[in-house]
Amino acid sequence: MNGNVLVIGYGNDLRSDDAIGQQVAEKIASKNLPNVKSLSIHQLTPELAETLASADLVIFVDACLTSESYDVQVKSLLPTATNFLAGHTGDPQALLALTKAIYGHCPQAWWVIVPGENFELGDRLSPIAENRVAIALEKIADLIQKRQQGLFTSL
Repeated sequence: MNGNVLVIGYGNDLRSDDAIGQQVAEKIASKNLPNVKSLSIHQLTPELAETLASADLVIFVDACLTSESYDVQVKSLLPTATNFLAGHTGDPQALLALTKAIYGHCPQAWWVIVPGENFELGDRLSPIAENRVAIALEKIADLIQKRQQGLFTSL
C-alpha cells in the first residue's frame, strides 16, 4: 500500500534551532519522493486540516530543547479533544482531531521531535542540530518505508 504521505515541518526559522522542523521538511521535499508531499511552515493552523484529510500518513516534525531530550524521538499520535482554536497555533493531536471531525478521516500520524540547543535569534542551525536533522531524516525514511510496505495503516 503506497498511499499519500505528508511531512509537515514547523517552527520559527528566525530562531536558530527552532527551524529544525522546517529544515527537515525542505530536505524531504528536495528528494522528490513519489507519493510524498512536504510542507515547511511556521506554525500549525486549522487550515491544514483539509491537507491532512487527503493523506494516509502524516509526519509532524518539530524542535524541542535538549533539556527535554537528547535523542530524536518518534511518537505515534492519536487525535485528542483539545480545543484547537484556543490561540494562533495548535498541536498535532488537536489538528488530527479537527481533521477527523470535519472530514471524517484521520491519517496515521507520527511526531518526530528533534532536540536543539540554540533558540536565540539567528538563521542557522547549530552543529548539534544539523546532526540531529540527519538522524530525523533517517527515522522519517524508515516510517515512509514501513508505510509503503503496509506495516501500518490509517485509523
